[in-house]
Amino acid sequence: MNATLDLLLTRRSVPAALLAEPGPSADELQTLLTIASRVPDHGKLVPWRFIVFEGDARVEAGRRLAKIAEEHQPDISLARLEEERQRLSKAPLVIAVVGRATEHPKIPVIEQVYSAGAVCLNLEIAAHAMGYAACWLTDWPAYDAEAHAALGLAKGETLVGFIHIGTPTLKPTDRPRPALEDIVSRF
Repeated sequence: MNATLDLLLTRRSVPAALLAEPGPSADELQTLLTIASRVPDHGKLVPWRFIVFEGDARVEAGRRLAKIAEEHQPDISLARLEEERQRLSKAPLVIAVVGRATEHPKIPVIEQVYSAGAVCLNLEIAAHAMGYAACWLTDWPAYDAEAHAALGLAKGETLVGFIHIGTPTLKPTDRPRPALEDIVSRF
């Protein structure tokens, strides 16, 4: 095998709560975002963009999400409210991948969505290649219009995922993967 194949065979998601400092440096972040943007993009539409959450911005975003959660669920427990406050503070770096798919005469919306998904995976692979770990999460903020507005998404944009990146606090273990004979057919 070669180093690239070994890297791909060892990529694992690590829960955000198990990602610690140090996170990527400013130069590494630029590299991560550059790699993330090198995905198939039919028509060169760039149907995605990034929101970077670092430092105190993670705390402020969590505060906003907790406020929305409390408005939606007035009886929310204090523990659950604290989880919402900490939603983007577990890993040292969180990158939101924002989808900007729109109707186009030649490029179907679904192809634009696939491109945004590829951005998320490129971020995970690039973080792994740098010696970090990552976790791609969504949860309710990805589907809530008030959360979108609070985080800076424009009307019509979607939240494809939060990519949490940091140093893993434990060696990730593999999970069961599908047997190829169960998922591969030949025409």
